[in-house]
Amino acid sequence: MSRRIAIIGAGPGGLASAMLLARAGADVTVFERAQRVGGRSATIEANASPGRFRFDMGPTFFLYPRVLDDIFTACGREMAREIDLIRLDPQYDLVFEAGGHIKATPDLPRMMAEVAKLAPHDAAALPRFMEDNRQKLAAFRPVLEAAFHGMRDLVRPHMLKSLPMMRPLRTVDSDLATYFRDERVRLAFSFQSKYLGMSPYRCPSLFTILSFMEYEFGVFHPRGGCGAVMESLARVAGDLGANFRLGEPVQEILFRGRRATGVRTEAGCESFDAVVVNADFAHAMQRLVPDRLRRRWTDRKLATKKFSCSTFMLYLGLEGIDENLAHHTIYLSADYKRNIAEIEAGRAPPTEPSFYVQNACVTDPELAPPGHSTLYVLLPVGNKTGEGIDWTAEAPRLRATALDRLRRIGIKDVERRIRFEKMMTPHEWEHDLSIYRGATFNLAHSLDQMLCFRPRNRFEDLDGVYLVGGGTHPGSGLPVIFESARITSRLMADDLGLTGHWSAASEMAAPDYTPVLAEAL
Repeated sequence: MSRRIAIIGAGPGGLASAMLLARAGADVTVFERAQRVGGRSATIEANASPGRFRFDMGPTFFLYPRVLDDIFTACGREMAREIDLIRLDPQYDLVFEAGGHIKATPDLPRMMAEVAKLAPHDAAALPRFMEDNRQKLAAFRPVLEAAFHGMRDLVRPHMLKSLPMMRPLRTVDSDLATYFRDERVRLAFSFQSKYLGMSPYRCPSLFTILSFMEYEFGVFHPRGGCGAVMESLARVAGDLGANFRLGEPVQEILFRGRRATGVRTEAGCESFDAVVVNADFAHAMQRLVPDRLRRRWTDRKLATKKFSCSTFMLYLGLEGIDENLAHHTIYLSADYKRNIAEIEAGRAPPTEPSFYVQNACVTDPELAPPGHSTLYVLLPVGNKTGEGIDWTAEAPRLRATALDRLRRIGIKDVERRIRFEKMMTPHEWEHDLSIYRGATFNLAHSLDQMLCFRPRNRFEDLDGVYLVGGGTHPGSGLPVIFESARITSRLMADDLGLTGHWSAASEMAAPDYTPVLAEAL
C-alpha cells in the first residue's frame, strides 16, 4: 500500500519535500492556508493602473542552486528546463553611509580592486579569506547535510573534524577582523548574517561561509522572481502525483497517544501515515499540537528561545525605471552597531536604519508594465518580543524614513511616481502570515539553537511528525531550507519504506548518501 503523507504548508521546504516524497512513491497531500503556494517566498501580484506588478514577498537573493538542482534530478527533471536563472554581475552594490561604495563582483581581481578603493591592505587579504572559507565549507559540509538525532551526534567523526574550523568563540565580525581592518570591508562580508536575521556581532563565525558562497557560486535572479521558483516546484510536484489543497488550513494534527494519525481541516478529519510540518515552527506547535504532548518544545520553553529580527517592507510599483540603480543595493548605516543595537532592543524603530533595495526590473522588465518598475524595500527591525513597538503608530513614520533614505541612493520623486504600494510590518508578518513574533527568519542561529539543539527533522517530541523549513536543521535561507527537505525526505523514505524511486543520477539515490555540495568542492 502507498504511504499517505500530509504536508502542512506549501513553502519552499514543503514543496521540495512534496516533489521528493511523491517521486519516492508516497501519496502526498499538501495543505496550504493561502490561495497560493510559496509561504513567505510567494509572489505578491497587484493589478493597478497601468497594469500588473509582481514582487517577491520574502527572499530575493537566489544562492547556491546545486541543492535544488539535485532535487530536480532526483525527480527525473532538469532544473534548467523548469527555472530560468540569471547570474548577476555585479551581484549587488554596497553603499556605505560612512563613505565609499563597492560594486560586489564574483570576479576576484575586480573585487580586489573594488575593496582596494576603501582599504588596499584588506584587498590583499581577500584571496586568503576565500581559501580559508573554502576549507571551512568543505569541513562543515557533512554537518550541514546530515540529520541530528541527539547529543551523541555531536561527537561523530565529521563533526569533530569540523570543530577547529568553526572557531566557536568568535563571531562573524571578530573572525573577519583577522582578515580585514576596515569596518566597511568587514560589513561587506558580514551583512549576510541578516539572511539569518542575526547581528554579525553575535552570529557564530561559521557563517562567514555565507558571503564566501556568494562569491564562489554566484548570486542569481530567477526570471519571474523567487516566487516563480515556488510555482515550478508545485507544478512538478503535481506532475508527480502530489495533491494540493489551497485555501484549506489545517486546524489540528490528530494523535493516538503521541503518534500523529492525521489532520483536521474544515472539510473534516483525514488519516495519514505521517505528517510533515512546513508551517512556521513555533506558531504551528502552539496552534496544531496540544502543549501536553510536547516535552522539549512546550509553550513555556518556546517563550524562552531566541528568535530572529523582523523586517519592515515596502513593495512599490513605480512609474519610470531607475536604470542606474543596481538590481540589488545594500545601504549600510554609518553607525551600524547602533543600528543593530536598536533592532535587538526592539523598543523603537531604528533611527538611522540600514536598508536593502531590489530594483528587479533592470534585469527582468516583465515584472512591471512597460515604462514602470518594482521596488522592494527592506529595513531590518526588531521582532515582537514583549511589549515591543506600536506598529500602527510607527509604520507611517518609518515609511517616511525609508523614502528619505531612498533619496540617498539616487531614487528621486518616489512619492509622486508610486502607482502601487503595499506595506508589511512585524504585525502583518505575525498576524497575516502566522509567523511567531513576526520573526521572519525563524529561530535565531545561536550556537545553543543549532544542530541537535534545533528542532529535529524527525521531530523528537512526537511520533510520525517531521519538520522542514527554517525552524529545523540546518536552518534558514533558501538553499538550507531545500537541504532540510532532502534530509527529512531521506529520513521518511527510510522510516516508511519508500525506496528505489529516486533517479539514479541524483545523489539522493546513492547507496552512501553524499550530498551535492561535495561535487562542488
